[in-house]
Amino acid sequence: MSPAARAATNSRRAPKPVGAAEFVPGGADLGQLRAAAADCRGCDLYRDATQTVFGAGPAHAPVVMVGEQPGDQEDLRGEPFVGPAGRLLDRALEEAGFQRAEVYLTNAVKHFKFTERGKRRIHKQPSRTEVVACSAWLASELDLIAPDLVVCLGAVAAKAVLGPSATVGSLRGHLVERPDFRVTGTVHPSSVLRAPDRHAAYTEFLADLGYIHDSARR
Repeated sequence: MSPAARAATNSRRAPKPVGAAEFVPGGADLGQLRAAAADCRGCDLYRDATQTVFGAGPAHAPVVMVGEQPGDQEDLRGEPFVGPAGRLLDRALEEAGFQRAEVYLTNAVKHFKFTERGKRRIHKQPSRTEVVACSAWLASELDLIAPDLVVCLGAVAAKAVLGPSATVGSLRGHLVERPDFRVTGTVHPSSVLRAPDRHAAYTEFLADLGYIHDSARR
């Protein structure tokens, strides 16, 4: 058998990813959920990532902020929002009047997806299939935390929380009422870092967080 034929055969025999739901334990608390997520094999992203990056923050935070996926530094440290975008978010949250003790930070996808460019690992947006495969972790986090307000940071998060038709533009400055929690959104802080006019982008981002801060107290 040729190498190409052998590879094709092995590919057909390889188990297909089953989605995170197979790995979510019933009746778990947040700590047990985090421990179980460390062994998730629900999609192929775990193969190249250093580790699962689960959410972090108070177990009953009134506000949950959902990003896209961990980045390079988050993947290495195992914590969400600890890279440049996370530091910008920390600064903006403080300026908007938030206390970190009232915010739980997580991502729609729990493993870092990237492409290698020399020695650098460059972020690559997760596919819709990967977002759906990972959705059981986010759903379980939201069920356990039971927040008053969910904030979608960027388009991937918006679609993960509200479905594929959701957009950041429709969420900025608006609240979507759901039976379990309210939803709003803004851009991902990484987009502020990439903006041609970073000062203007940050000012708009801070204004969004000010609206979100006021909404969380209504």
